[in-house]
Amino acid sequence: MKKKLLPALIVTGLIILVVIIMGITALINKYTPTKKTEDLKEYFNISSDDEAALIVDNELSDYKAKIIDKKIYVDYKFVHDSLNSRFYWDANENVLLYTTASDIISAASDSNSYSVTKQTNDFGYPIVKATSDSALIALDYVKQYSNITFKSYDDPARIVITSKWDEIDSATVSKSTQVRVKGGIKSPILKEVKKDDKITILDSGDKWDKVATEDGVIGYIKRKALSESKKTKLTNPDYEEETFTHIKKDKDICLAWNQVTSQSANSKVPQVISSTKGINVMSPTWFYLNDNNGNLADIASKDYVSYCHSQGIEVWGLFSNFENTDVDAAYVLTHTSTRTTLINQIMSAAFNYELDGVNIDFENITEAAYGDSYIEFIRELAIKCHNNGISLSVDVTVPASFNKFFNRSDMANFADYIVIMGYDEHYKGSDAGSVSSIPWVTEGVESTLKEVPADQIILGMPFYTRIWELTPKEDDDAVTDTEDQSKYTVASQVYSMDAAAAQLATNNATAALDEESGQNYAEWSVSNKLYKVWLEDNTSLEKRLKLVDDNKLAGAAFWKLGFENSSVWDTVIKYLD
Repeated sequence: MKKKLLPALIVTGLIILVVIIMGITALINKYTPTKKTEDLKEYFNISSDDEAALIVDNELSDYKAKIIDKKIYVDYKFVHDSLNSRFYWDANENVLLYTTASDIISAASDSNSYSVTKQTNDFGYPIVKATSDSALIALDYVKQYSNITFKSYDDPARIVITSKWDEIDSATVSKSTQVRVKGGIKSPILKEVKKDDKITILDSGDKWDKVATEDGVIGYIKRKALSESKKTKLTNPDYEEETFTHIKKDKDICLAWNQVTSQSANSKVPQVISSTKGINVMSPTWFYLNDNNGNLADIASKDYVSYCHSQGIEVWGLFSNFENTDVDAAYVLTHTSTRTTLINQIMSAAFNYELDGVNIDFENITEAAYGDSYIEFIRELAIKCHNNGISLSVDVTVPASFNKFFNRSDMANFADYIVIMGYDEHYKGSDAGSVSSIPWVTEGVESTLKEVPADQIILGMPFYTRIWELTPKEDDDAVTDTEDQSKYTVASQVYSMDAAAAQLATNNATAALDEESGQNYAEWSVSNKLYKVWLEDNTSLEKRLKLVDDNKLAGAAFWKLGFENSSVWDTVIKYLD
């Protein structure tokens, strides 16, 4: 019996021993860091020898740099979106432009030279190379005009760029260790780091911190292998911020747009002005883009300007893009040659008619059609205006989702004044509603102030209103649901203040304050049609003027002369002096 038991005990003992060994092995494997290394070419997604990864502000970019003749080139789109949006690539004429506060700098494709106003400089190698869908720009050239620094590294090729000069959490390595792909000792090794190596902490964890090394490797490191972090302010001592100057008035702007439709109408300016108070700027609608070559049409008058000057009133001629519907304004602005022609024509008109200022009213600007060409137009025009002592104001729509691409901040760098077109909240073809409700225009001012200094903002206000006509789509005997506009065919007509008041009187309608819009509102029915009106009057005007006063804006502008009730001017001069 004992002889039979012994083998069984031996087998059992061996099994236990194997289990113990396996357990020990498993524990060793669990707590032993892997020595597996990550392929950095795959990590940086480098697919060819002429590529280099781009790490910008400790983030790996989807873009790649190109190494051409040992020089670093980066995609224009990358430059524009990540480094400096003021670079402008004209893909139609293969020219790269950059505007400083005082100069227009241009470089043709594949050229070693670039021009600064009338001076030509040699860069030493090609500045920009056109591609099928973009352009490649020498990174050294970008750095010349941008608040960035960069370093290049090999094996694999990568460029580490700093463009944000904020505070960072920095630390040093307290003992040699590894940066891994993920937090944990079983994650592959990205880089060996040594004691006293400097790193940036991107995110702190319980045991592992997300870090970036100086040579652009982003991964995880054991917290206990780092010194205590400290706040470090990044600076770029080699970059000097530009100073932008503006032509400003030492008093509130009180601008009135004067819609002039013929040469003969200019003679009426004495009568037009005589019924007003406080106006110090007149903006007649004289000029418009007339062909795809950048030429202007005009109905301006030197006598008009002379008369205004005799009354102490400046004249800022209005230039528009919507009078001639056959013109493709996007074509003009997206071609450097035609854009230059337009700018030269604007300046010629300003000189010829002795204008004090230029007011740009280009509308229906879309990102798809214009891209950055409109802001480039403003930049280039501003330089020409300022060199000749001519004020530049630009009419812009209230900030909204459809115009987020408008670079109002950069526009304010160059233009002297940004005029908010605080009207057309509701317009011909829209649902019935206010032309400019007080909450809507208030939000517009607040949003604009996030991008534009208060002393450069002029708030545009309407003197007109719309009376809305709602006709039931079904032939009912009476108007019933006055709120559901889907049941109506909606049309509108523009009225002056006095004409709108006359309509109320004719129809025995009484206006009352509408809390939602902040305006006096009235409605009435005639022949099964519903009429609605949000009145423009002293009540709505004073609320907008108070916005100007409360926010210390540069002033106000009014569209248009002749549509106001004469009493409004007493209200205007209460707030604008």
